Amino acid sequence: MSIALHTAARMQLRFHNSLHRRTESFRPHKGRTVRMYTCGPTVYDFAHVGNLRTYLFEDVLKRVLLRQGYRVRHVMNITDVGHLTDDADQGEDKLERAAARQQKSAAQLAAFYTRAFLKDLHRLHVLPADDLPRATAYIPQQIALVRRLERLGYTYVTSDGVYFDTTKFAPYGTAFGGQALTEKEAGARVEVRGEKRSPHDFALWKLTPPGVRRQQEWDSPWGRGFPGWHLECSAMGRALLGQPFDIHCGGIDHIPVHHTNEIAQSEAAYGKPLALWWLHGAFLTVEGKRMGKSEGNLITIDQLESRGVDPLAYRYLVLGAHYRSALNFTQEAVTGAQSALDRLRDIARALPRIPYAGSDANGIVRLQRMMQSVDGRKAQEHLDAAFADDLDTPQALAVLWDAVQNDQIAPLERAALVASADQVFGLGLAELLGKPVRIPRAVRALADAREAARIAKDWARADVLRAQIDALGFRVEDTKRGPVIKKQTNS
Repeated sequence: MSIALHTAARMQLRFHNSLHRRTESFRPHKGRTVRMYTCGPTVYDFAHVGNLRTYLFEDVLKRVLLRQGYRVRHVMNITDVGHLTDDADQGEDKLERAAARQQKSAAQLAAFYTRAFLKDLHRLHVLPADDLPRATAYIPQQIALVRRLERLGYTYVTSDGVYFDTTKFAPYGTAFGGQALTEKEAGARVEVRGEKRSPHDFALWKLTPPGVRRQQEWDSPWGRGFPGWHLECSAMGRALLGQPFDIHCGGIDHIPVHHTNEIAQSEAAYGKPLALWWLHGAFLTVEGKRMGKSEGNLITIDQLESRGVDPLAYRYLVLGAHYRSALNFTQEAVTGAQSALDRLRDIARALPRIPYAGSDANGIVRLQRMMQSVDGRKAQEHLDAAFADDLDTPQALAVLWDAVQNDQIAPLERAALVASADQVFGLGLAELLGKPVRIPRAVRALADAREAARIAKDWARADVLRAQIDALGFRVEDTKRGPVIKKQTNS
């Protein structure tokens, strides 16, 4: 086998490490196992497409690591307590407030929205995490972390909770290229809310106010209450992955508060980094505007499907932009993604079926062995290079499109390239190879009758016949070559 066929196995991965604000060569801390923690949802409502973009980028990262031959130990937390409506440690617990509004218990609500979230991930072909720890299941570990910080002199107690004293941790705020507190506050008037000594201090444990009974509260050395939002990730990440672990991921909105606070409490407690690599995904906007409840433009996967959009068309749309670049969601963009995905599916169906190669580095090598032409080998190398270069999925898509339309690459090689690319793209293309759509006789008869009605300019009858075809799970596209029957995406 030529050296070129080993590109996937030997390609050096490079990721943008937010901690250092630069792209660096990646290697796991120990051995061939990558220990990865990704910030999961606060389960008080349905996830929207903006949230889901982050989970899709993390899925691509995981698939690239697996493709490279690494084992991945993946933990994603489920926040079912402690996430307040205000990052400044004010307001209500999001889950408690939603439970009261819907007249359900917090546990019932969390279970319902966790199931909905996991269903969304399944529809988007996101590989499941190895562990989905719930914050409420790790209360003892979170209390132990606060007690350790207290013994080390990093905390103080107020009437409403236990706070981390950021002035006692000299590096506070310098992670991710930030400024030290003295630099931030020099020459500026800084508001201090409540009994907090500094506006940057954050709650480790919140006390239940006198005369109030919460649905979710626990006894602690400081009184009955509940953990702060940032605490859970440090406690659960260390418990399940050790410290330091390799990779911590999330959205860029987590950098200034959530992830900065995770780093401070973990490093203060144990004197070592929480994670060595931090990867962050960029925002999604809708029609050029910020996505949010106040804007009234939240879109869920269920809503996409109700509009006739395949969830995997949204995945394709996300793959078309680099994870660190802003992505604007528009109806035109998602319609274009649906058309492109449908076209790729048609191409895959027309290619030969190939033996299942597996979804790891060994599978890639088996697929590479099928590359006999110069163009095929180059396409495979370019595909590997794009994935290894900080998850450059737009470039990888461009490579795939060029390859599947290149007649100099044999059909069997093109099929192998589709299977190879789909290990990361996760669009279900490999499953369609060599499986042309079978059009039922009744559908063909309806399509012929519709075409006759169109020729006769009987548009009303043509529309009725189209509706009947749609009802059977197929659609007719009028092309220059005549009508083409296709299976509907969601049928």
